[in-house]
Order: sequence, then C-alpha cells, then structure tokens
Amino acid sequence: MDIHEYQAKEVLANFGVAVPDGALAYSPEQASYRARELGGERWVVKAQIHAGGRGKAGGVKVCESDVEIQKASEEMFGKKMITHQTGPEGKGIYRVYVEAAVPIDREIYLGFVLDRTTQRVMIVASAEGGMEIEEISEKRPESIVRAIVEPAVGLREFQCRQIAFKLGVDAGLTQQMVRTLQGCYRAFTELDATMVEINPLVITADNRVIALDAKMTFDDNALFRHPQISELRDKSQEDPRESRAADRGLSYVGLDGNIGCIVNGAGLAMATMDTIKLAGGEPANFLDIGGGATPERVAKAFRLVLSDKSVQAILVNIFAGINRCDWVAEGVVQALREVQVDVPVIVRLAGTNVEEGQKILAQSGLPIIRATTLMEAAERAVGAWQNDLSQGTRMRAVS
Repeated sequence: MDIHEYQAKEVLANFGVAVPDGALAYSPEQASYRARELGGERWVVKAQIHAGGRGKAGGVKVCESDVEIQKASEEMFGKKMITHQTGPEGKGIYRVYVEAAVPIDREIYLGFVLDRTTQRVMIVASAEGGMEIEEISEKRPESIVRAIVEPAVGLREFQCRQIAFKLGVDAGLTQQMVRTLQGCYRAFTELDATMVEINPLVITADNRVIALDAKMTFDDNALFRHPQISELRDKSQEDPRESRAADRGLSYVGLDGNIGCIVNGAGLAMATMDTIKLAGGEPANFLDIGGGATPERVAKAFRLVLSDKSVQAILVNIFAGINRCDWVAEGVVQALREVQVDVPVIVRLAGTNVEEGQKILAQSGLPIIRATTLMEAAERAVGAWQNDLSQGTRMRAVS
C-alpha cells in the first residue's frame, strides 16, 4: 500500500526525521489560507498523487504570493496528472500540500528497500539527489552508496557515519544524518514498510538536514498490525479493480491483455501468465484466489475478472493440494450458474480427486472447455479468444 507524500512526512517526523513545515489543502482557497498560516515569503505547492516524477509533469510549483498559489492550485485540482510512473491513464489530483520553501544548498538521494537476495534491509544513497534512482544508476553509477543492515543488531551509528562520509556530508552535519538514517530505518522496520524513499534529502544553507520529499510503501499483509497506517489508504489513487479485489480478500493486479486468469497460488498464477504469453496470448490480470477456492470465492473472482471489459476469455487453473478438485469443480459450476458469463471459459484442474472434478465439469451441461495440462489450457484459451475476436466483441453483463 502506498501513501501520499504529506502522510509519509508525518510518519517519518514521528521517528525523528526533520521535515519542512507544511499543511494540506483541498481547494485553491484553502491552499492560499494554508500559506498564510505557515508564514514566510515563498511556498511550494505540491500535487498529492501516488507517483513520482511530479515536478517534470507540472505538479510542483514554487510560489511567492497568494495569486500564484491560487493559480498553481487551480491548474492542479481535478486534473489527471500523467508521469512516467502513472502510465497513460494518469492519477487524479484531489488534494495539494503547501510547504514552506527552504534554502537548498545540496540534494541527496536516500532509499531503504528490502533486498530479497540477502533477506536484509538495504540502504541506497547517492550524492546525486533530485533524480530518479534509475536515472542515477544509468548516468552516475559510481555515485551510489549501498549498505546492508544486519537485523540482529539493527542500523548502527558507525554505519550511518560511513554513509554520511561517502556522500561527502560535512562533519558538522553527521549527527543529523545519523538521526535521519536511524529514524527512517525504525519507521521501515517497526511499521512493516517495503520502501522508504527520500528524494531529495536536502542540506540547507543554514546547515539543516531535511526530507524535502518522502515516499513510503507498506506490506499489505501486515496492515492488520498497524491500523493507523491502513487508515491512510487512498482508494482514489488505486486501480479500481485492484481496490475491489483487496476489499474481497483477493490478490489482483490488472494487466493490458484479453485473457482473464483465475488461479490458486501466486507461483502458479505467474506460470499461467507466462504460458499464455508463450501460447501467443496476453493475460488480462494476475489473480490469486488463495487456498480456499469455495463457490462464493470463485464467484467473486469471476465477477472481478469480468468487470474488466477487455476480457474475452477466462482461464481457470487450479492445483488442488489442500483443496480437492471435486470441491473446486463444484465451485466453478456454481459460480458460472450465478454469474452471467458470455465469454469462453477454459478450466484446467490438477491434483487431488481430479477425475471426479473433471466428471462434475463434463456433467454440468455448461459450455466449459476442459484441459489437462497448463500448456493445453493456455493454447485453448488463446484459440477461444482469437475465435471470439473473429466473431466480434459480444456484450455481456455481470450479475
């Protein structure tokens, strides 16, 4: 789960990370009022969306008067901002963050991520702040500083000082860097984050270390432990299909293809998508319905997949280990009777009681295309989609 910049700054500030003074606004008039509350002579108006690259897309404006703040805010509110991270559909702007401008002396990139190779938290930093880390890696790879944190002891002060020295931070600011790094690490570990990024972390002209921007992502599976974080979720910034799936306990990621996938198990779902590609098709989604493929859960999955109007065939791929194929087959049949489906449905079952499951599908009287192997299922799904496409797109409704 992603959160907004202003939310990330509030979280990090609670862990001792210094951030500029700022306030949230939901209208141009409120943005102007927030600036007067903050005081000063220069402010920065920032569009709040779940994506980077806002500055290049016109989502960050430096203002020096009420008139400029009103104009900048009016240009943002209600608009769709398109950056290299949003895709062509963009993200809607429904709130802005007004922040007091700070005198910047230099910029630093700072990121905390989970390195799955070492199973450790990795700190990635660069003296070339203000750019995306991919751009830094390409243009100035030698500027990147990496450090692995040993979980048994946590982030130690000597590691923080080493990072500060490698970044060329003045010795007089080392303690501020230590406080910033340790605050970010504590926020990362204590709140089950998967990423903390500050870009840029700035050193000001009056010798302060301040997080000028902040981005945090959290592990969805751990949100039950942190209700204060789950309350920060903004569904307006999410893919509506993925949001709908999450509310129903399903793992879903929307893609750009035409063949919908209903699979149990994340690994099997990935293999299913790869096999569809190998067979010449394009998967429309990643969908893991989990271990308990009950009729109700399968019906929810069908409704979710069919909510994507680009889906022209559905491939159900179930491996029954904990479950049984006959239970799953009964669930598929019941789901198809409850949900109006007018696209080809291909079902491949494997595992416990597969013969009984295949018999239930065959005797259902429903136009289910059956397959015994994953490759056969993918080929039949692609063939059914191409045949359906040649006959023209059919209207369908989801009950």
